[in-house]
Amino acid sequence: MRPADRADMHQLLTPADYRRVPWKNGGGRTLEIACEPPGAGTAAFVWRVSVADIERDGPFSAFPGVDRTLVLLEGNGMRLSSGSGAVDVRTAYEPVRFPGESAPDCALVDGPTRDFNLMVRRGKARGDVLVVREAARVVEPARTRICYAAAGACACRVAAHAPIAVPSGHALLVTAPPGAAVPALSVAPAGDGAVALVAVVHDGGGAP
Repeated sequence: MRPADRADMHQLLTPADYRRVPWKNGGGRTLEIACEPPGAGTAAFVWRVSVADIERDGPFSAFPGVDRTLVLLEGNGMRLSSGSGAVDVRTAYEPVRFPGESAPDCALVDGPTRDFNLMVRRGKARGDVLVVREAARVVEPARTRICYAAAGACACRVAAHAPIAVPSGHALLVTAPPGAAVPALSVAPAGDGAVALVAVVHDGGGAP
């Protein structure tokens, strides 16, 4: 993936820009949409946004010190079990959060799934995933926001720029250099059934 243009503060990423990388535990591969710093490995990223296909039961990779948010995109879901209990992930576009060190066992409900993932390294960043569907939404200010067109297209408005069309499966990376004003961002689904997922990443480990 080519690095974002920090002067423009936004960049449309196509599937050709994504990077296919192996899972940390070797059990599969993930499609990395963006990460900071660009090209960082699993031990060095501050944050990472990706899409993964899970084709069989097995354990998730362990990511000590990393907070994870997972969103089911396709498939009938899964059951995640760890020492702290179990959670069913069966509803599409409903974020599920868990600590990376829990490394839960994954049992697929009925066939493979595709999932959107946000990972942030605790103490260096904090993040959340917003689901935008049915109506436009203004996204909270943050140093980094990644809008992924999960189903259908969406339209993004970045302050002082013309509207940006984000086709299905593409992503818009919006950043602000240190010390610069954070640009306003709004996201609108482009049609019935369209859904956008916006990963919002703040610097540091405290409250936003």
